Amino acid sequence: MSENEGQSDLRMPDDDELFAVVQEMLGANRVRVRCEDGEERTARIPGRMQKRIWIREDDVVLVEPWDWQEEKADITWRYEKSEADQLREDGYV
Repeated sequence: MSENEGQSDLRMPDDDELFAVVQEMLGANRVRVRCEDGEERTARIPGRMQKRIWIREDDVVLVEPWDWQEEKADITWRYEKSEADQLREDGYV
């Protein structure tokens, strides 16, 4: 498999999504994330991801900031370790 084939499989952010790195687990399905725009937000793990996708500190995720509260966001995607390493190599994170 060439380098470009692996990259094409990665999910990239939509217009309203940002890359973020999980900084701290807060409990009650909430985490503190540092977004690519430099902001630190409190992100919510939605019910469809709970107990199906485990999120830990230092994971790379996609978040969608709330329109009405900029300091909060929803997690929409979690990258596997190999995918996160690829994003770091390519300079996205």
